[in-house]
Amino acid sequence: MKPLSLIAIIVLALQAGASAAPRLRVSENKHFLVTDSGKPFFYLGETAWELFHRLNRQEADRYLEKRAAQGFTVIQAVAIAELDGHSDPNPYGHLPLIDRDPKRPAVKEGPNNDYWDHVDYIVNKAESLGLFIGFLPTWGRYWHDKVQDGKPLFDESNAEIYGEWLGRRYAQKPIIWILGGDRQPDNDAQKAVIRAMARGLRQGDGGTHLITLHPPGGAGSSKWFHDNTWLDFNMRQNGHVIEYGRYAQTATDYDRSPVKPVLDGEPVYEDHPVSFNAKEFGHSIAADVRRPLYWDLFSGACGHTYGNHSVWQMYAPGRKPINGPLMPWFEAIDQPGAAQMVHARRLLESRPFLSRIPDDSILVDASVKTSVPGAGTRRFVGTRDTDGTYAMVYAPIGRKFSVHMDKVRGSKVKAWWFNPRDGQAAPIGEFASEGNHAFTPPNPGEMLDWVLVLDDAAKNYPAPGQPQASAK
Repeated sequence: MKPLSLIAIIVLALQAGASAAPRLRVSENKHFLVTDSGKPFFYLGETAWELFHRLNRQEADRYLEKRAAQGFTVIQAVAIAELDGHSDPNPYGHLPLIDRDPKRPAVKEGPNNDYWDHVDYIVNKAESLGLFIGFLPTWGRYWHDKVQDGKPLFDESNAEIYGEWLGRRYAQKPIIWILGGDRQPDNDAQKAVIRAMARGLRQGDGGTHLITLHPPGGAGSSKWFHDNTWLDFNMRQNGHVIEYGRYAQTATDYDRSPVKPVLDGEPVYEDHPVSFNAKEFGHSIAADVRRPLYWDLFSGACGHTYGNHSVWQMYAPGRKPINGPLMPWFEAIDQPGAAQMVHARRLLESRPFLSRIPDDSILVDASVKTSVPGAGTRRFVGTRDTDGTYAMVYAPIGRKFSVHMDKVRGSKVKAWWFNPRDGQAAPIGEFASEGNHAFTPPNPGEMLDWVLVLDDAAKNYPAPGQPQASAK
């Protein structure tokens, strides 16, 4: 008998410890997601858009087990998928709809013999691993584009019927509903389709699950639906650029009224053509996906979404590639950026979570402000606790910078360097919580990112990234 691999051991432990998925809700301060017991929920997602459509069960198991072991909490997948999911069957030869009619999901008697049985399998597998599914009922093209007989598949009437059916089917499952799907509503009729689907989901699941909307690139759900009561939190698609500019919009959504949580549901993917222009800019790397992770989180996001250009489309030999994927999905799941996402989660979970706010004023502006706080791929950002027990600065490069030490209220400040590449922390020393102090990252002059962590020394917090003795 072969010995178990490390990942198999981790997966078995996850399955053994898994219990019924908690319900999620918005925190009392409206900026975060929490479980029904009030415990902070870190939304660490991945865009696995073609998961239901392109992977068989063995492949889905491999993918989900990998991401669970890496600390992800949400997998974003689409029921009627972008790549002709309405007409191209899944690996078992099944389509989601009868005659492409959203009022008639293709359901047969008995187990394991229709499209939705396969979706059920994946949802259940995710649940067994402690994962939520960020469930898109349909990609946006099917309510926005003319895909059949000169019109979209969805209208206001059938969207509500379909939404209610989905809501009822998955009412007891760990689901976060995500409407939209990379299209913007161009008119009132298209907005009505979105609202109808939300209404149907609410009717079907009795309000059990949170609802958000995945927008097109460079936009957020707030643009069209911020005041709608069905929209529980805002999702942005800051898109496939690597400079700070787009990601600054997360802070704009954070500051909106009424207050709602916000997260980036599609930042730049690892291995993606930068700005969709590989000939000029090449392909993104792990450092390019780490920067938006910290830019977004330190700007107030309640979580973050990772993506890989091969994984979203579940590219494999024999399939038509979209925009030049660099490798098959089953190799891409081992790319370094994916494994580094959990370090940010562990960092923020190691300090009081629900009292964290964005605050770039921690930084002392340099005389040349394009140096600090910087610009482009060299932008520094800060975050802190409202009670003044800690502050953090993300430094994307090894450039000396100064901070206002009185942002931490204790008489002594314990400082640390946290490494976003491996999740390790090293103490710097203790300092007075007054005046300004300059810090130089461990790799001066290099394109290596670091997080400066400043703690009230009296709090005796664990090393950044290590669990707190008691949850805050």
